[in-house]
Amino acid sequence: MSAPCETTAKRAAGASMSVFERYLTIWVFLCILIGIVLGQAIPAPFQMLGKLEVARVNLPVGLLIWIMIIPMLVKVDFGALHEVKQHVRGIGVTLFVNWLVKPFSMAFLGWLFIRHLFAPLLPAEQLDSYIAGLILLAAAPCTAMVFVWSRLSNGDPLFTLSQVALNDTIMVFAFAPIVGLLLGISAIIVPWDTLVTSVVLYIVIPLTLAQFWRKSLLAKGQAHFAAAMEKIGPWSISALLVTLVLLFAFQGKAIIEQPLVIALLAAPILIQVFFNSGLAYWLNRRVGEKHSVACPSALIGASNFFELAVAVAISLFGFESGAALATVVGVLVEVPVMLLVVRVVNASKGWYERGAA
Repeated sequence: MSAPCETTAKRAAGASMSVFERYLTIWVFLCILIGIVLGQAIPAPFQMLGKLEVARVNLPVGLLIWIMIIPMLVKVDFGALHEVKQHVRGIGVTLFVNWLVKPFSMAFLGWLFIRHLFAPLLPAEQLDSYIAGLILLAAAPCTAMVFVWSRLSNGDPLFTLSQVALNDTIMVFAFAPIVGLLLGISAIIVPWDTLVTSVVLYIVIPLTLAQFWRKSLLAKGQAHFAAAMEKIGPWSISALLVTLVLLFAFQGKAIIEQPLVIALLAAPILIQVFFNSGLAYWLNRRVGEKHSVACPSALIGASNFFELAVAVAISLFGFESGAALATVVGVLVEVPVMLLVVRVVNASKGWYERGAA
């Protein structure tokens, strides 16, 4: 193991939840309220911001998404990829759940709940858009917050680091094909050029910039890197909250007319979280992986890179779309639900180790 990789892993292991992260659900609710009130009271400024587009990319939101995503991607250490071989079974379970189960199970749940069970309670013209948002939410595994979930469950830091690096590498190539395939199966037409542009704008370019920034920070020493990460950490949450205010300024009328829509969209998201985390946890137990590996494997299978999902949903379908709203519901439930999953895997450690042995 290289020294930089080991040091980075130890720092990742020490990650903790900031006040903003721990109470993210409260902040999201406040942003919903602020956005709805402002959007109804002074609609003109928000309509002006909504028109600032180039090639279907909203410039204010594009900037906010970069501020949101790049600090998270600076944490990703692609030098940890060589650690994958240390936990082949756990990595195998992670990849199976993240890329072969999670997006397809969400597409099925979206079809079942949105197009059938809840269809009479939702606006008919938005049904396809809601399903698209759910698919986008499930198609990208969590990047930054998984370090926090791993820390809270005493996960193996090197395994966490390596699975995040591997998932982000795969995401560059697999996100667009999987989203395009599932949207096509769901009979939702999406311009491929817009989808590919979104991948370049919100994955490839931010990832490249983040890695250059990471390299320059590390060149000045680990202490400088840690200090810089602590300083830029709040940027991501702040940019997310501003984006949500803008989003709900446009979504306000729909929410006021149908307040139950958020609860209805949360149902398939919650089922997906519990199903995928439970499946990954059980599979790791079956193949005999350590509990410290099973925890981050299960948690990355349950959580989502919701910042990316929000960005792509807005680019593909617009501020006022059901897709954008569905991805925001993912943000709303992320923290409390993932903390519950952390509690479950911690409480079941004795059961897990008896079976894995």
